[in-house]
Amino acid sequence: MPFVIHLLSLAVFAMGTSEFMLSGLVPDIAHDLRVSVPAAGSLTAAFAVGMIIGAPLMAAIGRRWPRRRALFAFLVTFLLAHVVAAVTTSYPVLLATRIVAALANAGFLAVALVAATAMVAADAKGRATSALLGGVTLACVAGVPAGALLGQHWGWRAAFWAVAALSVPALIALRSVPAGAPDAAAPALRGELRALGAPRLRVTLLLGALVNGATFCSFTYLAPLVTTVTGYGAGGVPVMLALFGAGSFVGVRVSGRFADVRPVPFLVAGGAALLAGWLLLALTAGSPVVAPVLVFVQGALSFGVGSTLISQALYAAAGAPTLAGGFATAAFNVGGALGPWCGGLVIGAGLGYRSPLGVSAVLVALALLVAAVAAGVRGRAAVAG
Repeated sequence: MPFVIHLLSLAVFAMGTSEFMLSGLVPDIAHDLRVSVPAAGSLTAAFAVGMIIGAPLMAAIGRRWPRRRALFAFLVTFLLAHVVAAVTTSYPVLLATRIVAALANAGFLAVALVAATAMVAADAKGRATSALLGGVTLACVAGVPAGALLGQHWGWRAAFWAVAALSVPALIALRSVPAGAPDAAAPALRGELRALGAPRLRVTLLLGALVNGATFCSFTYLAPLVTTVTGYGAGGVPVMLALFGAGSFVGVRVSGRFADVRPVPFLVAGGAALLAGWLLLALTAGSPVVAPVLVFVQGALSFGVGSTLISQALYAAAGAPTLAGGFATAAFNVGGALGPWCGGLVIGAGLGYRSPLGVSAVLVALALLVAAVAAGVRGRAAVAG
């Protein structure tokens, strides 16, 4: 695996930390800027919307740029957005910086996915994807808890300064990315958009959205589950978050070994195990012994299956080499926005903090059903052909 892919993962780590760190900073932001807690919480929603819109849009804008220039421009924009966020006293300005940072994040990840898979053999996209997404999982393990600690000791602005500082070495590391040139042989934009309508790709993106929705439906509400159901105090929350993150890191590393050679058996077995795990965690969430083990396992399964689906989307989008990463990023962020919303609905309905685990199970079950129906349709089409 080219070392430069691991350097790209450093920037992805900074961006992943930014995306997830607000969960521990919302009350302080609300107090400091004199806005309501829901208003401060909408900063997370703004980032998700920016990622969904920005991934395909930024990929389309940057498709004719040299990849290193595009990566540099997106990362500089991301860094400057965090500097402005760290110094502003205006809530509207802070909200705007989250949207700008999300657009830059989406553009960077879309180009990085394409760049990383272009640097490896045609049959190694899965390993390249897992190496790049290792930055996201490390953000869950270390970045998010560290951001929460910075916020507790030095205020929420310190977390934004820290993300900006993390972006500096990543900028320097971009010098190792091949400069490249605009790909004159890349299909026309209209041709790439037509290629994105391929049935296999549409199904893969839908599966990715459902699986990621299940992941973040439960991850978003893990803190209240831990404190009110499992029985740990507030000090147990960072530990459980770190366990989930450690599991996710293991998951993407292991999945990289299977994503290129046996993706379908891995997805079927991993999807079935993921469904069983969410159901089992819903039943045993009150056990302080079993729950931590299952949190680790579900982190591994969620990100292992999710990263494999991303690599399969890239394989399925051979006719859209510059837009594939953008649409894969957008699909997974649709899930990242849909899951917490569904979890909030069932909690708001009075079903308790176990209920998001049940929703996660339903979403994974729906993904397995969609995959089975799609496989049946393809099988009948092959027989008829």
